[in-house]
Amino acid sequence: MMNPRRPKTNGNLVYAVALVIFMLAGALPVAAQSNLKEGNNNFALYMKSKDFKHLEAARKFADAAFKTKRDSVNFRNNLLRGLVYSTLAMVDSNRTQKYSADPIDVASAALKRLTNNRQAGYEHETEIDYIKKSLANAYLIKANRAVGKGNFEEARSQYHKVDSLSGGAIDVKHNLAVLSAKTGGADDAIKRYEAFINQRETSSPVYILELAKLYREKKDRRAVLNTLLKGRQQFPENKEILFELISTHVANEAYAAIVPLVDEAIAHEPENVNLNYIAGYANEMEGNHAAAKKYYEKVIRLDANNFDANFELGLLYLKEFIANPDDSEKQNKAQEYLLRANQIRPSEVNALKSLAVLYDQSGNIIQLERVNNILNQLTID
Repeated sequence: MMNPRRPKTNGNLVYAVALVIFMLAGALPVAAQSNLKEGNNNFALYMKSKDFKHLEAARKFADAAFKTKRDSVNFRNNLLRGLVYSTLAMVDSNRTQKYSADPIDVASAALKRLTNNRQAGYEHETEIDYIKKSLANAYLIKANRAVGKGNFEEARSQYHKVDSLSGGAIDVKHNLAVLSAKTGGADDAIKRYEAFINQRETSSPVYILELAKLYREKKDRRAVLNTLLKGRQQFPENKEILFELISTHVANEAYAAIVPLVDEAIAHEPENVNLNYIAGYANEMEGNHAAAKKYYEKVIRLDANNFDANFELGLLYLKEFIANPDDSEKQNKAQEYLLRANQIRPSEVNALKSLAVLYDQSGNIIQLERVNNILNQLTID
């Protein structure tokens, strides 16, 4: 269903965070090797080495610096706590260490306090961005695990949290739309897809097709059509949108709309029997009989036992024969294709009735009686 990409932690961001942490630690009085300074030093070492022992040490000092009520409102204490616990929430996703509270919750609480202090937050924007990205990754891990277990409600809840932290990443919003549809939130999914496709830079054929599917499930034919037409305008070369648009026109019996599209579709799949039949039928309905015959004949070349193409081609020739009873070529063609249709489906009433009309028109009494007898037997049965 989903293959979300983890929001990447930019290498420059990691380096900048490590540099700022060293600067913060160095700014403290050297006299008292405080818990805050030791925590900053160890976190900076972790950022450079990725050695988990430094992260654990940073956690120990961060906790020690967070004992009193005054500590809990101190910006630098919360900054260190946010950096350490957001990292733990991501790298220790299986919670192999013992915690008094889940790292994700600790980091989220610290982030909330940090963002409440706008001035200090602006000065430490780099570190706060790191905390947000780490938390987004941590929630993404939980979301993906929920998807793997088929717990889509939980996955949707986790993706909402990722969305709030990821700065509007389109992949995250797409997964939210998919999960909304899966968990009964079709209206929310539609709203999200509409937002995607209303901007060309965020639109994609996938979103167009998924939105059209949602509208089709709601039996909103007009919305299905409008969505596909917008998709056709945005992605004129896309085969899937073109095919869905033609299918929609077929369902709506909008044959005039099919005719100018169908050759482009057939160019994608020249030997598609159903598509060639649709082309023939649409042209027949629009009075383009020569074109209709061409497509029906191609269907028969591809599939000699195609009942519909043989029957429709026979009907076309029958109509022309009725209009001009002296045209023996039309009579023979009508008989050829209608008989073949009858051979394919011997009990098909419409084919038999068409043969009866043909034999009546041509004065073939013997064959007319034979066909009428069969029809009478089918009626009695």
